[in-house]
Amino acid sequence: MTLAEKFGGMEVHKAARAIGIKFSEDFVPASTFVTANGMKLHYLDWGNHGKPKLLCLHGGAQTAHSWDFFALGMRDQFHIVALDQRGHGDSDWSQEGDYSLESHVKDVDAFTDAIGFKQFVLVGLSMGGRNSYGFTYRHPAKVKSLIICDIGPETNKAGTQRIGEFLQDTEVFESFDWLVKRVQKYNPHREEKQIRGSLLNNLKQLPDGRWTWKYDRRRGLRQRGGGEITVNLWAELKSIKCPTLLVRGGNSDVLTPETAKKVAATIPNCKLVEVPNAGHLVQGDNPVAFEKAVRGFLGAPGKV
Repeated sequence: MTLAEKFGGMEVHKAARAIGIKFSEDFVPASTFVTANGMKLHYLDWGNHGKPKLLCLHGGAQTAHSWDFFALGMRDQFHIVALDQRGHGDSDWSQEGDYSLESHVKDVDAFTDAIGFKQFVLVGLSMGGRNSYGFTYRHPAKVKSLIICDIGPETNKAGTQRIGEFLQDTEVFESFDWLVKRVQKYNPHREEKQIRGSLLNNLKQLPDGRWTWKYDRRRGLRQRGGGEITVNLWAELKSIKCPTLLVRGGNSDVLTPETAKKVAATIPNCKLVEVPNAGHLVQGDNPVAFEKAVRGFLGAPGKV
């Protein structure tokens, strides 16, 4: 049993309540695998089959568990599934090192077919946000509504450089506590307890006692993936017709206010919301305000 399996399920409910997330049941999602597009993909199924469907895509170097607080708060009204995208979490790594937008989109298409998600709300952060609007452009009939979190076709160089600096020299490390302190410096928006809980699902301990990330470090930040920025993406955004919400972290150094406004103006039916006291990892930095923004967009009343 991993540390995440031992402590993650118990701690997430306590931590969620402590920060103000309201939910009716201490639900633990089903950890499930399916083969799609030639990849064995892992996902978390938060139950309530028959409710409106909602698919969550995490950011780079993260896992499906990055949506735990959001899913706990929203699951009474939605059938939520969070996917470990290729090369992340417990999903297969690409043997070719292919983490391109095109391959991610093919994965999501095959994955949603496999689990019977014919039409759904699609929400994605950072890399997952890029994959979300790339998917929506290519498969518009499947996406009922789109929620893009803190990403656009252009990103602020200083912000992406800071992410790279944070990940540098962390491929293998001796101490869990050492990384906790490193994250605290990188992301002051989160309390230490929340950082520890999230890291349990993003790391694995090696047989020699050291630690490493649960994602394919060969991918790099730009190796066929992860961060293609092309003029074509602006044209694709212009073609998206479904209702769209763009969420920017109020303190984000990755998506600038100017780029966020440009994205919102480019997508024909797009609303822009800034979440205060949040950086790039917006749904984890201020989960309550993020949920409120999403509920307002989807017309889903909050809990009293």
